[in-house]
Amino acid sequence: MGFHTFDPERAPALEDASRYRWCSREELLFLLDPRGEHAVADLGSGTGFYADDVAPHVDTLYAIDIQDEMHEFYREKGVPETVETVHAGTDDLPLATDSLDAAFSVDTYHEFASDESLAELARVLKPGGRLVTVDWSATGDQDAGPPLTERFSLGDAVSQLQDAGFSIRRAIDRRETFVCVANAPDR
Repeated sequence: MGFHTFDPERAPALEDASRYRWCSREELLFLLDPRGEHAVADLGSGTGFYADDVAPHVDTLYAIDIQDEMHEFYREKGVPETVETVHAGTDDLPLATDSLDAAFSVDTYHEFASDESLAELARVLKPGGRLVTVDWSATGDQDAGPPLTERFSLGDAVSQLQDAGFSIRRAIDRRETFVCVANAPDR
């Protein structure tokens, strides 16, 4: 899989409510189970579309994106008070060890999944912290999203996460996407 990012020129498309067809606000909140005192990271936050859904339910939400242009769009749109934008890749997060209760990625796992990124997520998540991944499946119908050659299968994602020490709580393969909920390793 080659690393790529979403074209910032197309950022307004990330604000399209039809994205809820692939992962609804309610599904994300159910999978993530955010609590008021939690610190959570949105991995590949883009324009903050899903960050805005989670932010009212946590103390701190780190909107992490490697493209500063996405943060610029988010700032123009209006960043909630509980959100801190972080310009970083998932393989080198400027967060303290055990600082996150949970992290999530919607439609971005294929952009950052690597041994280095998963090790870094295991570092910043508290032991047992939740990682929610909803992404385009390599077995999908190509109704939307990136080309099939840039996607992971659910089995590949599960294997990667397990190899990084995560324990899998839920793994569901769907028509176009997959859902994986995992817990960070104990130290």
